[in-house]
Amino acid sequence: MTLDRAVLAFAGAMTLLSVVLTLTVSPLFVWFTVFIGLNMLQAAFTGFCPAAMIFRRLGIAPGTAF
Repeated sequence: MTLDRAVLAFAGAMTLLSVVLTLTVSPLFVWFTVFIGLNMLQAAFTGFCPAAMIFRRLGIAPGTAF
């Protein structure tokens, strides 16, 4: 798995988790979903992605986007 796919898979999993938590635990978890969306948006414009940095340190092979 490349870094690109790992970041996209992680973002998707966290988004789904936040939606499930919002529906089952507390409506306040919607802010977790908002945080994920804002992080993805700023990564698209700046190229800075904390998840990509972490995955890179874990030794995942780089892809073309990160």
